[in-house]
Amino acid sequence: MTLEQPPESRLAVEHRTIEVIPDAERHGTPRSQFTLWFGANMQITAIVDGALAVVFGADALWAIPALLIGNILGGIVMALHSAQGPRLGVPQMISSRAQFGVFGAVLPLVMVILMYLGFAATGSVLAGQAVCEILHIDNTKVGILIFGALTAVVAVTGYRLIHLAGRIATVAGIVGLGYLVIALFAKYDVGAHVGNKSFDLATFLLAVSLGAGWQLTFGPYVADYSRYLPRETSERATFWSTFAGSVIGSQWSMTLGALIAAVAGDAFLPDQVGFVGDLAGPAFVAFLVYLVILVGKLTVNCLNAYGGFMSILTTVTAFDGRSRISPVVRAAYIVAFTATSVVIAIAASADFLGNFKNFVLLLLMVFTPWSAINLTDYYLISRERVDIPALYDPNGRYGRWNIPALTCYVVGVVAQIPFLAQKLYTGPLTERLGGADISWIVGLAFTAVIYYAWARKTNNPPAETIYPAADRGDDAARVLV
Repeated sequence: MTLEQPPESRLAVEHRTIEVIPDAERHGTPRSQFTLWFGANMQITAIVDGALAVVFGADALWAIPALLIGNILGGIVMALHSAQGPRLGVPQMISSRAQFGVFGAVLPLVMVILMYLGFAATGSVLAGQAVCEILHIDNTKVGILIFGALTAVVAVTGYRLIHLAGRIATVAGIVGLGYLVIALFAKYDVGAHVGNKSFDLATFLLAVSLGAGWQLTFGPYVADYSRYLPRETSERATFWSTFAGSVIGSQWSMTLGALIAAVAGDAFLPDQVGFVGDLAGPAFVAFLVYLVILVGKLTVNCLNAYGGFMSILTTVTAFDGRSRISPVVRAAYIVAFTATSVVIAIAASADFLGNFKNFVLLLLMVFTPWSAINLTDYYLISRERVDIPALYDPNGRYGRWNIPALTCYVVGVVAQIPFLAQKLYTGPLTERLGGADISWIVGLAFTAVIYYAWARKTNNPPAETIYPAADRGDDAARVLV
């Protein structure tokens, strides 16, 4: 039974990092996952992601259902990762040591850290523009610096304040983006700008990839925010709460983005945030919309900073054996990560749309094999049985390196190359498909098949999940699941 604990203040600094969350500190309901992921997706970068489908050639009439398909497919994968959190009580990338080994998990972790930096930086560009509009300053770099400071404060405070930000962002997003949809139809003849192009498979699949890529990149950290839920929390409830929040929020934002790009054309490209403010209308209403943009971006950027810190710590502790650090060191990690993302944002604010598209599609290439391996192992090979203490022991059950998993991961990445449709490279099979990028589908399916065939012969999962004895506060170190 979960022990009751007096509620902590929302402003209390989190003291847990990559260790197992004890039962006595578990709290909340799956509903918290809905508000967190809904609020994190009701924001300007998701609007831009939806607009990209139209900017790069798709008609909004076809882009919107394609984005929905991508969000649903990617959301299923993302929510399956989330469902692991309550059962294991560990960060997502710590749990991946069960597949890759304690040292081997560092290989995908390096890419995860780069992902966090990329999303934090690109988000800071847009949020910096919103800060400038709110404060009436002309220098976007100043806005980016201010936003970076806000991100560091919330991320250092930690889990509870991030969830509170998610609830605020949910309400603000519903009101703000709901108003923008109404304003868009009031100001423009949307119908006249939709349905003017015939169906094109390549741009349709590009939109599917943008939606799927958006969801799949949450996979490496989504369980970080469900691991505090009580251990007996229903996996199904966790899955559906996460899935619904993320898919509904992102699809709402991306639909708005696709419609804005359809009616605005080139006017949306130079200043995405400014265009949205102009769409809002009167100065006071525009001010409120800029606040909505800021709150939404703050929520998701805190997820990036928090996840980036956790990934860096997971990488470092794989080699030094630690599972805990002091609050001061924790804060230093987060501030350093946020400062790095701010520097990148200031340096890379030009050609935002093109760079962001290539960034998202590149992430698809490196994360779909990781998701395929993690989910195949957890649900089909290990059948949700994990030796949790061994996740922190290079000499334990999972060892230092898992060669089959690492080999399948590399093969899964390489297998996507012929199907890529990137600015820097277009695969030969992509050209035969008319330019359609299906690399992420290949990455998921092919990697899952080869890993399952190999791992079912080599993996040695425990007969039941093994928890740290101290975690339960009694003599039962093993808990049948």
